[in-house]
Amino acid sequence: MAGTTINVLFLCTHNSARSILAEALLNHLGAGRIRGYSAGSHPGGQVHPLALAVLQEWGLPTESLRSKNWDEFATPDAPPMQLVVTVCDQAAGEMCPIWPGGPLKAHWGVEEPGALAADMTDEAALAVFRRVGHKLRRRIVRFLELPLAEMDVAKLRTALNQIGQME
Repeated sequence: MAGTTINVLFLCTHNSARSILAEALLNHLGAGRIRGYSAGSHPGGQVHPLALAVLQEWGLPTESLRSKNWDEFATPDAPPMQLVVTVCDQAAGEMCPIWPGGPLKAHWGVEEPGALAADMTDEAALAVFRRVGHKLRRRIVRFLELPLAEMDVAKLRTALNQIGQME
């Protein structure tokens, strides 16, 4: 994975919370060296307001974030992905498109904050979104700490799987 910019696509079913949080976090923490994208197999059409609230709370830009279909990234003119990470179990089990370039795949499953927070007060629901965001942040920070230029595919796959098991 050595090179100029590494592109990572985060996948979730609805592309409204987890994958959006991961995209924004990676773009911020990756500082241009690693670029994050997100998409869903059945996008909900909008970003969850509490995901946006958490990102804004953390001072991250949200203007360009949108819920989109993963088909956008399976076309020849899409940015080439070096890594595709599923962040929900449902997307991990779905038949994915064939990604141009044959990127490495990993699964970093995290709980769906919208479902967990559905019957909670606004403050409790926001806390759930923060918790999920912090979990993704820890995994992304660990990913960014990897010596990518020195790792072969097997070692990278092992490291990515270990990151996916982090709490």
